[in-house]
Amino acid sequence: MSSIELYELEGCPFCTKVTDKLDELGLEYDSHFVPRAHGERTEVEEISGQTGVPVLVDHDHGVDGMPESDDIVAYLEETYGQREG
Repeated sequence: MSSIELYELEGCPFCTKVTDKLDELGLEYDSHFVPRAHGERTEVEEISGQTGVPVLVDHDHGVDGMPESDDIVAYLEETYGQREG
């Protein structure tokens, strides 16, 4: 199991932005696809306190449920973007 987990919805452009960044950085992650209906997204709500996606969990860095694609992309870049060298 990867230390990074992503809760996402198929076809969600905000989720795609995050998966593109994860792929660009060469990071392994576990995807959890959530139901389309917000009322059925109990798992992601328990983790992040809301039903929107994407939501990122990074066990190695103590991130328990980060929402908002722009925040996630910035976090990934800051945390994993300078790993070379």
